[in-house]
Amino acid sequence: MINYVRHDALMPDLSGSFDLESRLVEEFQKNGHVCVRGLCSPEEVAAYREVIVEVANANNTETRPLEERDTYGKAFLQTMNLWTLDERVKGFVLARRFADVAAKLLGVNKVRLYHDQALFKEPGGGVTPWHQDQFYWPLATDQAITLWMPLVDVDQVMGTMTFADGSHEQGFVPISQQISEASETFFDRYVSAKGFNLTSAGAMKAGDATFHTGWTLHKAPGNVTDRVRAVMTIIYYPDGTTISTPKNDFQKADLASWLNGLEPGALADGPLNPILN
Repeated sequence: MINYVRHDALMPDLSGSFDLESRLVEEFQKNGHVCVRGLCSPEEVAAYREVIVEVANANNTETRPLEERDTYGKAFLQTMNLWTLDERVKGFVLARRFADVAAKLLGVNKVRLYHDQALFKEPGGGVTPWHQDQFYWPLATDQAITLWMPLVDVDQVMGTMTFADGSHEQGFVPISQQISEASETFFDRYVSAKGFNLTSAGAMKAGDATFHTGWTLHKAPGNVTDRVRAVMTIIYYPDGTTISTPKNDFQKADLASWLNGLEPGALADGPLNPILN
């Protein structure tokens, strides 16, 4: 039986706990990523899929056909901070169930929200090149973490992720390019030189989720199906994290957008970064 909470509409209640197996915590800490099956039930994810897809499509500004976009633009349609755009999405993005799993994987008591983003890989959408998420984040921590949840059943030919096991232990890899063909070439050589084992998330049911650290290298193939790979992501970091000095223009932009323009060294506790568990 599903419990519901009211924002401006009744939505499934995701505030309860999740029984996370200890082996998954160990796997995450070793490899820098893990897949958690059944984090949302089919009924729960179906309810939120309807509103997330509606809000993401209504607020996405990309109008160019695929062939006119660069590598980043072909990889996915990206819409951020949906929880601030529609009350119905709040129960998903601010879900204590998800945040509690993130905290357990990191081994911390409390986590804050960085931001959410819908990542919809269109039919025929291109590859997502190798990258580190934390390239974009001015956070002074090695414990930032991303939840990646498909809202529909997906598999590798739709664009589920491949991770470089243990790559998070290397920390920030200096590179000036954002997600691009250049980052793909650079990290292909880097991954080969380091000899990382590669793990594909493979087939995932709607409501399954991967978690990976901000430093874990990952990529995704293109979507060769005729269906949209609808994915929602949520980024967390430990309460008590401070702001780092931005290393690039992307981090400067993130500082202004998600962290209220706080100064380096200040606590990362802006109005868009609530504690979630």
